[in-house]
Amino acid sequence: MEDRLTAQDWLTAALGALARDGVAAVRVEPLAKRLGVTKGSFYWHFADRPALLAAVLEEWERRATDAIIVAVDTLGGDAAARLANLFRITAGADGRLENAVRNWAVGDAAVAELQSRVDDRRRAYLDALFRALGFAAAEAAARTHIAYQVVIGGFIIASGRSAGERRADADLLCRLLVQRSMSRTP
Repeated sequence: MEDRLTAQDWLTAALGALARDGVAAVRVEPLAKRLGVTKGSFYWHFADRPALLAAVLEEWERRATDAIIVAVDTLGGDAAARLANLFRITAGADGRLENAVRNWAVGDAAVAELQSRVDDRRRAYLDALFRALGFAAAEAAARTHIAYQVVIGGFIIASGRSAGERRADADLLCRLLVQRSMSRTP
């Protein structure tokens, strides 16, 4: 079995450990044990733990940002439909990995810088959708800020709401944020 493990297998195990127990749990020996292989298998795919951690961050960004944007764009529709799909997709996310990366960033400047870049990219995508709905720059920025706070806050709070309840919340959030009557400008 050992020779059949791929770098992706190690990444998946590392992401799971990160989501469950934080960055301290992303260590070669416990991961190898969990995968039922020797540490030598790890070194076939990664030079060392820092290389694995860098790959974990790249994979987090790909899954939690790139793949979501691609999914929303693939579903298509106008800006309102894209926002609705974005909120529904994020409502279905578990949130533990997002929280783990954010916790990691608190004590690691390089991770904090990456997280900031990812946050900026996500907010730029949201902002573009609100602008496509015809909101002026300041109004789009305010709605982006509110939406992002709600989504990230939902991960942090993890209130135990069911998937259906989270989707209903996402639908309501979208309806509220696209309403013109909320506008602070005439």
